[in-house]
Amino acid sequence: MDSTIFLFLVQDGIINGSVYALIAIALVLVFAVTRVILVPQGEFVAFAAFTMSAFEAARTPATAWLLIALGCLAAVASAITGWQTLTFRRIGVLLLFDIGLPLCLLGLAILLAPMNLGPVMASLMTFALITLMGPLIYQIAFRPLQQASILVLLIAAFGVHFSLEGLGLAFYGPEGVGTQPFTSASFAMGELVITGQSVIVLLATVGSLVLFAVFFGKTLLGKALRACSSNRLGARLVGIPTTIAGQIAFGLAAALGAIAGILVAPLLTVYYDSGFIIGLKGFVAAIIGGLLSYPAAVLAAVAVGLAEAFFSFWASNFKEVLVFTLLLPVLLWRSLRTTLVEDQE
Repeated sequence: MDSTIFLFLVQDGIINGSVYALIAIALVLVFAVTRVILVPQGEFVAFAAFTMSAFEAARTPATAWLLIALGCLAAVASAITGWQTLTFRRIGVLLLFDIGLPLCLLGLAILLAPMNLGPVMASLMTFALITLMGPLIYQIAFRPLQQASILVLLIAAFGVHFSLEGLGLAFYGPEGVGTQPFTSASFAMGELVITGQSVIVLLATVGSLVLFAVFFGKTLLGKALRACSSNRLGARLVGIPTTIAGQIAFGLAAALGAIAGILVAPLLTVYYDSGFIIGLKGFVAAIIGGLLSYPAAVLAAVAVGLAEAFFSFWASNFKEVLVFTLLLPVLLWRSLRTTLVEDQE
């Protein structure tokens, strides 16, 4: 391996690690606030790539129609779950958020898609469509189970994953998609050629992580989410609605998945089941980071990206296996030094 190959592998590892970092952060956030291991996080990435591709082809993405179905199911699920406190005001809120907002986004998608949107507008529409999926999925699948054990929530998460994966196949077919890069510019730094798309991925990831840190460190809503992640029972006792906190956490996770999907679509071909593998690598990073610390998850994601890049050079046929094998020593080490504690609501 010469220095040029080494630099290219480092570049690929950092770019892939940046995408995995967004996924790992989302997994840590959702687990901390709701105790849900968000297995379908990768599906947000895949649906974002398919939605972006549809807008590039001047077609209304099927994701917009999916939101209508999710909104109706979410409204019914919320009404059944909270029927004892159902009022006309509550019904109005449900109709406005769960049905009205998806209808508005569908109307915008139908109106704007034939106009052959540029990459910026297509990205914004994709971001809006995918972000709304998060709270709706939480209301349908996880809010009724918010008092269940982590194992039950994990089984529900796998159910959501398989459902979204099947819908991806039904809506978009088995063919892979890719999108045009935001820029075709490139420049040389010594022996290394850096593409403009790689710079955009890195800057977008860093910018998202900075906004994420500011949100949790400076805003009242972010501090409320931190309180829920620290002590759910204590948060409820001081008046923080944990149900709304769960919706916000899922919305933020979907938003991070949308950003990752928009960034990764120009770099590789995305298939209906690609989200699971991408999400699993983010999960590896989150586990290595401890499922508790956001900085540790980011550093672990970059390490996973670098390891994957070098594994692909040394043993390309086994790179996925080798990446997932990174979990074994970490889990073994933690099992030897961690004491068992009861789950705290």
